[in-house]
Amino acid sequence: MSSQTPPSPAAATEGEGAGPAVPWSGEDGRRGPFRVGERVQLTDPKGRMHTIVLEPGKRFHNTRGHIQHDDLIGAPDGSVVIHSTGAEWLALRPLLSDHVMSMPRGAAVVYPKDSAQIVGLADIFPGAVVVEAGVGSGALSMSLLRAVGEGGRLHSFELREEFAEIARSNARAFLGGDHPAWKIHLGDLAEQLPATLPAGSVDRVVLDMLAPWDCLEAVAGALVPGGVLICYVATATQLSRVAEAARDHGGFTEPKAWESMVRGWHLEGLAVRPEHRMHGHTGFLISMRRLAPEVAAPELARRPAKAGSDADVSAGGWTERFAAEDWTSENLGERWISPKKLRRVRRDQERQERLGSTRLERD
Repeated sequence: MSSQTPPSPAAATEGEGAGPAVPWSGEDGRRGPFRVGERVQLTDPKGRMHTIVLEPGKRFHNTRGHIQHDDLIGAPDGSVVIHSTGAEWLALRPLLSDHVMSMPRGAAVVYPKDSAQIVGLADIFPGAVVVEAGVGSGALSMSLLRAVGEGGRLHSFELREEFAEIARSNARAFLGGDHPAWKIHLGDLAEQLPATLPAGSVDRVVLDMLAPWDCLEAVAGALVPGGVLICYVATATQLSRVAEAARDHGGFTEPKAWESMVRGWHLEGLAVRPEHRMHGHTGFLISMRRLAPEVAAPELARRPAKAGSDADVSAGGWTERFAAEDWTSENLGERWISPKKLRRVRRDQERQERLGSTRLERD
């Protein structure tokens, strides 16, 4: 798979509502002056940020006044624009991390701090064949596409078509078109992966889903020996269940789990101190490597528990008390997303895509 020539943008999204048929280039929209249809991040004198989509003749309004879009169109990245009050506002092209935090959302996004951990610690490399499930709003997908490059492949599996559409639109808005390495498959990864990709052809698998343990058999069949599986889960109950299921399977190395918490610092003169707020728990990451065929995972020497019976600490542990139907987004404390909100998000995205098409025609 990884040695094949990447398909054209149209071929990569055939039958999936592909966006504008433009020649793919990773640097498109990342350099040069601001153009119509682009997103621009404005920062006011107090450090508050606002993201706008440039349209000729329009104004960005806040409680004190406005900024003319025409003052930004054609200006270089990193410009200072004058607010109607006379204040100076900084204008920058958003980074990927900025885009992720401000883009339209269906499902909750994987935060940039976790995406960076996944790309780095799962060793996502240029040209890699990567599988992910599910797509959500496309935040992690964009980081993975950046890492695999045009010579790689990203196969994304998503159960809900609304989420897939939102993810595609968010990716187009930032990347400037449909990435040639990306293919979205609608359906259950556990059922579709064996029929979609040959056994032993996938380098990395990233699972962001409610019950990743249900996919271990399919993932094990698809991964190359030494390939990496990394799961992103929200709760300790899911974390424990994934670890025990991987040990029961026997085809993976001992799981490793961690979480990251980021604390910013206030820098103003001599007042150098931690910020009052921080990005705390967003999710747990658990990773493991695929063993070679017919190889059993070596048993690790473990110290026996001082309390509890053998049944309490056996494989599966207390998580086996919960039936499959108990593992729902509501029981795990995740927010339910209404169809009405998804329709509103798609309407906003379609309007922005029309603006982007206008910009391409003018260019």
